[in-house]
Amino acid sequence: MADSTTEQALAGGKKPQLDLSDAQWQSSSQGSGDVQIAFVEGYIAMRDGRHPEGPALIFTPAEWRAFVLGARDGEFDLT
Repeated sequence: MADSTTEQALAGGKKPQLDLSDAQWQSSSQGSGDVQIAFVEGYIAMRDGRHPEGPALIFTPAEWRAFVLGARDGEFDLT
C-alpha cells in the first residue's frame, strides 16, 4: 500500500504532514489525467495520475499561483 502522508519542504522551512488518504483528487483531463491535484488543509497537492501511488508535491497557495502563472507564460516549455 502506498504511503498516504506527504512531507515537502516549503519556503520558510515549514514541513507540513498532510494525510492524503482521503484527498479528493481532480484530473487535468477526462479519465486518468497525467496530473492530478487536491486541496488539503489549505495546501495544494499535485501528483502524477499515471502513478498515483508515488509522491505528491505540496504547494502553498502563493507557490501554486506562481507555478500556474509560470506555466501559462510558457516558463516550463521544453522547446
